[in-house]
This record gives sequence, structure tokens and C-alpha cells, in this order.
Amino acid sequence: MDIKNSVALITGGGKGIGEAVAKHFVRQGAKVAIVDMVQEDIDRVVAEIKAMGGEAIGVQADVSSEADTARFIEATVSAFGQLNIAVTCAGIIRDGTMLALDKTTGKVSRKMGLDKWKPVIDVDLTGTFLTLRDAAEAMVNGGWQGLLVPISSVNKIGQIGQLNYSSAKSAVAMMPKIIVGEFLLRGIRNIRCVGIAPGYTATPMLTGMNQEALKAILKDVHIDRLIEPQEIADMIGYCVQNEALNATTIEITGGLCYPGGIAK
Repeated sequence: MDIKNSVALITGGGKGIGEAVAKHFVRQGAKVAIVDMVQEDIDRVVAEIKAMGGEAIGVQADVSSEADTARFIEATVSAFGQLNIAVTCAGIIRDGTMLALDKTTGKVSRKMGLDKWKPVIDVDLTGTFLTLRDAAEAMVNGGWQGLLVPISSVNKIGQIGQLNYSSAKSAVAMMPKIIVGEFLLRGIRNIRCVGIAPGYTATPMLTGMNQEALKAILKDVHIDRLIEPQEIADMIGYCVQNEALNATTIEITGGLCYPGGIAK
């Protein structure tokens, strides 16, 4: 599958990994649709892509909304006449342990509420499902060659303090095998699905954190640094072009040796 002249949809495309993926595709000759919640981020990325000589549209949307998902899929096809690649970078975190204890009594003083659980599941899991479902529908009905790329995380293995996030990302990591199995069952041969599970990545959330805490994170990374968003974009670009990559989730972590809070 050739990136040149393809059409790519990137949710969470207003910054971080999504922005890097969008610009990488444009440099390879693709047209892109940027979906994000923050309009000013969309406007900036679209303007920068156009300044590069690329073609892009932006759609402000909530990926957990069926109506919004249908709207940004329709907008992409309407603008560019097809849809070939869908990358689900939209995601949020709401970290916290399931229970917290009072230091004096030892009894439960706080528990994770639905205000932390539900938004993460809605965006990271349901939003991914809706985007992949509706993108696949468009690809099937249009007869276009396609690739679905759900973004999981190395923390799919289970990270302490991220019961909500790890639960969503472990489910997302399972999607490619199930989706492609269903495609095989239904005789859908024009669409592949490859998941990507990044490790600790140089997004603003990590680069802006306490530097001592960052050093503690990096001590378990073999290459001793954060993964660059461009490195993830390069991997996704390779997945587009290599048809043998299918029905699997690929980790790109720099050699994170103790993910998930596993004791050494």
C-alpha cells in the first residue's frame, strides 16, 4: 500500500504522536484529516501542513460520540473522495489507585470514582472502537484499500495507578487480531489492522514533568531516552507499506524492560 495519494484520518491529531503522524503522511504525499477536541490545535496543525504544501482539513469532534464520529468520517470522504488510513491517537489519562487508605485508621478513605473511570474508557476504548468501526465501514463501502491503526500503550501490560487506562489500552491491543479475524470471516480482504503500543514518548506531558521523576522512568529504558513521536510515525508509515504486517500490535518502547510496575 502506497502512502502517496492516500487519505489518512488521525484522531488526536492536534499535538503529540497524532501531529507527528499527520505531518509524516503529508511529507510522503498523503492528504490528511485532523480530528481533535481543541480547535486552536487543529487550526495550527492544518495551517502548518498547508505551509508545507500539503492538503489537510480539520474537524473538531469528540471521538466518544457516534454522531461526531459519523461527521468526521463523512467530512474526510467528502473532502478527499476516499479514506485509506485511520490512526486513533486520541486518548486521555485520569491516574489514581482504585483505593486509598487513611494513614491513621488504615480504612478506605477514597476510591476511584466514575469521574476518573468513565472518561478514560469512553475516549480511549469506545472512541477507538467507533473510529475503527466507521472508518472500516467507509473503506468497505468505497472499495478502498485500507489500514486501521489503533494506538495502544506499553502499559497494556498493567501499570499501577492506571487501572482505567491500562484496561482500555489492553483491550485496544486485542483489537487487531479480532478485527482481522472478523474481516477474514466476512470476506473483507481490502483492509488490514495493525496496533501500535508506544512506550514513554516525548510528548509535552512527559517532557514537561519533574526531571528527577523523568530520570526514574528512563532508568528502565534500554536506550536511556524517551521515544520521539517521529519514530512512532516512521513505524506507522512502514506498517502502511508492508502488507505482511497485519492482525497484531507492535511495541515501540526503546527497550522498556520493566513495564507495568513489575518489581525487579
